[in-house]
Amino acid sequence: MTDTRDPRFDILFQPLKIGPVTAPNRFWQVPHCTGMGNLYPRTLATMRGIKAEGGWGVVNTEYCSIHPSSDDTPAPYASLWDEGDVANMAAMTEAVHAHGALAGVELWHGGLRSKNVLSRAGSLAPVSLPAEGAPWQARRMDRQDRADLRDWHRLAVDRAVRAGFDVIYVYAAHTYLLSQFLDPALNPEGGASLLERGRIVADLIAEARETAGDSAAIAIRIEVTDEDGGGAEARAEFLASIAPMVDVFDVTIPDYAVEMGPSRFVREAALRDHVAHVKAATGKPVVAVGRFTSPETMLAEIRQGRLDFIGAARPSIADPFLPEKIRTGRFDDIRECIGCNICYAHDGLGAPIRCTQNPAMGEEWRRGWHPERVPAVTGRVEPVLVIGGGPAGLESALTLGRRGVPVMLAEAEETLGGRVTLESRLPGLSEWARVRDWRLHQIGKLANVEVFPASRMTVDDVLATGAPHVICATGSRWRVDGRGRSFPGGMASYTDPRTLSPEAVLSGARPAGPVVIFDDDNYHVAAGLADLLASEGMAVTYVTTEGRVAEWAGYTVEQAGLHRRLLERGVTILTGHTVAALEPGEARLDCIYTGRSQRIPCEGFVPVTSREPQDALWSDLQEKGLKTLLRIGDAAAPGLIAHAVHDGHRAAQEMFGGETAVLRERVVLTPPGGRGVG
Repeated sequence: MTDTRDPRFDILFQPLKIGPVTAPNRFWQVPHCTGMGNLYPRTLATMRGIKAEGGWGVVNTEYCSIHPSSDDTPAPYASLWDEGDVANMAAMTEAVHAHGALAGVELWHGGLRSKNVLSRAGSLAPVSLPAEGAPWQARRMDRQDRADLRDWHRLAVDRAVRAGFDVIYVYAAHTYLLSQFLDPALNPEGGASLLERGRIVADLIAEARETAGDSAAIAIRIEVTDEDGGGAEARAEFLASIAPMVDVFDVTIPDYAVEMGPSRFVREAALRDHVAHVKAATGKPVVAVGRFTSPETMLAEIRQGRLDFIGAARPSIADPFLPEKIRTGRFDDIRECIGCNICYAHDGLGAPIRCTQNPAMGEEWRRGWHPERVPAVTGRVEPVLVIGGGPAGLESALTLGRRGVPVMLAEAEETLGGRVTLESRLPGLSEWARVRDWRLHQIGKLANVEVFPASRMTVDDVLATGAPHVICATGSRWRVDGRGRSFPGGMASYTDPRTLSPEAVLSGARPAGPVVIFDDDNYHVAAGLADLLASEGMAVTYVTTEGRVAEWAGYTVEQAGLHRRLLERGVTILTGHTVAALEPGEARLDCIYTGRSQRIPCEGFVPVTSREPQDALWSDLQEKGLKTLLRIGDAAAPGLIAHAVHDGHRAAQEMFGGETAVLRERVVLTPPGGRGVG
């Protein structure tokens, strides 16, 4: 595509030499987890290759174990333990190199954070303390263990070079082993100064430099303060001391809730003030993250000298072609990250990551999806009616439109977006509206897609359009009868004038106080509603069956922030309870462990339990002679917004003879005496 960018952004596309290699531009996809790791090397290689195709000049792995004593099972991590790993990792470097980008690897040892449940190797650390999340402890490393660590690291560097990596990280951040050596609480015998405790880090850098030679640049990922937020001056001194051996500094802070901060609490460029001094302290190129989605913000970071590279994980997931869109001046086509952290959640679940904004993420090899291209429909194309303008309907209409299909999109409400429009009204979630706004903007560019707001469809209306293909993306509604995990059959007493649905509250209705909110869903909606109503001065009691607020939001790094917010708002939090009944002026709560009851004042009640698919129209259209009748998204199976977007994209990709095959990546054993299959 012709380069039509604003010349102000030229600096973002200037090459920069880092040691023996040269980065082609200033876009650096930092190491980030994928849920793929050494379990799905082809899936991983294809995904990283598409990042390089999209213009990311440096594309890194996730954390890559150097030895079986650093085993993070069940999380799917990368590894460079042996020659098989070299071959698998080479698939990634080849995919990245094919587009002229550099490939980087983040060598990792977990120390106390490695339970080693697969390898059964003893955990190692500077001190014998419990391994993370396990009732067993690490072995205190002796002189031989330290020598072994250096050998393992050196061998991993050699394997990385042979796998074709251009950038090799020494990983001393995020409370893993090398950062444990830097921590005075975890390395009490390592010396009084950071320079003393960090000697092993300096040794590993020097040995990595020697082993890699002129084949690869040496990077370090490290925090600019100690775990408690202090020690900035000592850290700066340490960074300066190792700078002669380091080609690029990837810097961050210990507070992962800021570095990986959800948009609910953390805005773009949150590390700006924390890392601004590193370039001057080291004299070397610097990269840092900040959930950068704005080209203007990126430009400012480089021009003002804070960074040499724009680091990104989540923005590169939401839009692998973000650099290319800046290069070609297509700013309005950038699919901006919404900071929901659904990507991170699925890695935490041990599954390949996915993205609310980018339904192709994780499907590049498995389904052959590309984030920017969809296959055109060949031959004569009949029109499709998409009913429902929420996330599933918008995505299916957009994808079908891009395939060349005539589309009519009918939405019952005046405003499109469905649940996205409602949920983005919760405190801090305004960026979630990007899911709606980006799709509406892209649809607006397609002459073959017509949008009809305020068009509630009946069976007769649908048939009157003459469209032979109909997709029902009619969404779901939160139930008010209590049906959910705790009460599958519902609760008769919930049928009460005091009861309001989440949709009613988000549409402007307000319960009388005091308000009781029952969270049997355990993601973010109930906590968000409690935050909203308490911010307006209402007395709110939040009741959950779990042991903490918004339990599932722990996967998205929102749980602690939501819990803290409710405490700050003065919300009463009752864990381990159900709302067993509404009684006059009160709610009866039952303890899930003892069955004991208590009663609290209740003049307003909002149950957040489960959702009812709104599929009546789909049901009524059965046997009406339509060539295609689909229900998708929440109308089929209520889930995350990411589920709805993915399902809308899948349906649109598969229609009109589209590819439906899903590849499996797995080990296939060779039959004894026979030939292998796979």
